[in-house]
Amino acid sequence: MSADLSARVSSVAPAEPHTWDEDEDNPLVAAKVLGSHLRYLRRSKGLAIKDVAPQIRASISKISRMERAESPPREQDVLDLVRHYGVDSPEQLEEIRELVRRAKARSWLHQYSDITPGWLKRLIGVEDTATEIRTYETQLVPGLLQIPDYTRAVIKAAMPDATEDEIERRVELRMLRQQLLDRESRPRLVALLDEGILRRPTGGPRVMCQQLRHLRRMAALDGINIRIVTFDKGASIGPGAPVTHLAFAANGPAEMIYLEQINSALYLSKRADVESYRLVLDELAYAAESRRASMRLLGDAITKYAAAADAF
Repeated sequence: MSADLSARVSSVAPAEPHTWDEDEDNPLVAAKVLGSHLRYLRRSKGLAIKDVAPQIRASISKISRMERAESPPREQDVLDLVRHYGVDSPEQLEEIRELVRRAKARSWLHQYSDITPGWLKRLIGVEDTATEIRTYETQLVPGLLQIPDYTRAVIKAAMPDATEDEIERRVELRMLRQQLLDRESRPRLVALLDEGILRRPTGGPRVMCQQLRHLRRMAALDGINIRIVTFDKGASIGPGAPVTHLAFAANGPAEMIYLEQINSALYLSKRADVESYRLVLDELAYAAESRRASMRLLGDAITKYAAAADAF
């Protein structure tokens, strides 16, 4: 956790003094800063742990573990606690959300370090702090929107010699990445999908039917926009590979472009590069079908795959 962030969070109320020597992006630092801050806020109100545990329907031991940075914090629990302690400023709440996001990485990312190359770790980190993610996919449903069986089929195709344990760990990692879409302050997500994704039966008809139904459910959530780029409209403007644009809060990183390759990725942050790809995404968004038409295309594909699945 950066010194800047911990300093800004400490401005909510005078926190107990700490000196951190760890790497600024270490989730353990964020967890300790958050736990220390929760403990200070509780004590400043003259409350014992037993007094606040009912606020989040938790045990005394759970609150104690949160304050000692021994238990992965749940965002809603933390927000309920700090609001109970009188923290209501939008800016202060957002800083606390940032601490929660950083601290939660401790609970799962480190467990998968052996299957997470550096370029992917960076993607997970920037996804987690982005305010908007716009992505164009040509071959597959975006990772943030995949169901486990679809992910499993993708990984098996890419790693035919992988053991079942290796495959399952990679599936688990992708599902954990998706937690950012469950939180109250999730980033706005715009997913532009090439029509070919609907026509490619990844995992077979039954898996595709379930995957497309999941897309339709996700598209109904606030802040998630899933649109289909048809062959005829996207042929002249669609790039041959996926493109993802990530934007951040005003005090966060500079916006960037993520280009995934087979065993690596490119991160572009120069203004000219970002602007070039952003214009391509703008053109694709303009050419994409409307929300209603996109849902109709999804529905047609679901009907087709459901019939094929029932035929087996």
